[in-house]
Amino acid sequence: MYKILKAEKLADKIYLMDVEAKRIARSCQPGQFIIAKMDDRGERIPLTICDYNREKGIITIVFQIVGASTEKMAALKEGDSFRDFTGPLGQASEFTGEDLDSLKKKKMLFVAGGVGTAPVYPQVKWLHEHGIEADVIVGAKTKDLLILTEEMKAVAGNLYITTDDGSYERKGMVTEVIKDLVENQGKKYDVCVAIGPMIMMKFVSLLTKELNLPTIVSLNPIMVDGTGMCGACRVTVGSEVKFACVDGPEFDGHLVNFDEAMKRQQMYKTAEGRAVLKLREGDTHHGGCGQCE
Repeated sequence: MYKILKAEKLADKIYLMDVEAKRIARSCQPGQFIIAKMDDRGERIPLTICDYNREKGIITIVFQIVGASTEKMAALKEGDSFRDFTGPLGQASEFTGEDLDSLKKKKMLFVAGGVGTAPVYPQVKWLHEHGIEADVIVGAKTKDLLILTEEMKAVAGNLYITTDDGSYERKGMVTEVIKDLVENQGKKYDVCVAIGPMIMMKFVSLLTKELNLPTIVSLNPIMVDGTGMCGACRVTVGSEVKFACVDGPEFDGHLVNFDEAMKRQQMYKTAEGRAVLKLREGDTHHGGCGQCE
């Protein structure tokens, strides 16, 4: 059992939990995720690691209520436990394996949309701890849905916040801030990392391709099972079939077929849609385990 040490509501339908998971905390890296399961019959829920404390053996997760399982999870309190808490899973962010001297010469831009702020935070924190400053853009629909603002301010080089309704700092989409920084303020970046809703990552990638700015996206929003067995996170990257949970979750944003991935998301919600996808995709429907019935 994995004890919940802290349970906090950050915003409407968005929750943070600190979970005692010593083995995961010892080895996890930014970009990786865990799978949480509340009880023997509970659904497997993949969640990107928001933060970790190696000394205390604590993993921090942030999640949004999107269905029955996450609503049930939101009702858990400090002192409750998860039946299973598995990880770290997925591939760590590429830059964690780069030569630090080379990395320090790069100018990095992070773009977080909504709950995507949670997986962006540990990456920016890791860079900050290694003496590397990165600019961060955070976008949300309204001020009340912004999360981890103070935490992000503490680790970002420059933090730019924008809201759709203009209720906090700037008004507009994150893409407008990117254009302003690059085209109006003359900022130059070597790489952009964008994490958030699929539609946001699609339009960020379209813009950065025009700006000739290499971009990494995290496809954790399309993960369901988290082990490559269900076929939910199958995505075309360039000319190759990939699975976000075992090959990612991070990929080259300029190569991801977002339209195909978003269409699959909708089809996957129904039993009929899943059957159609399995029929169409044949041997490439599953990843990780190969063929799984």
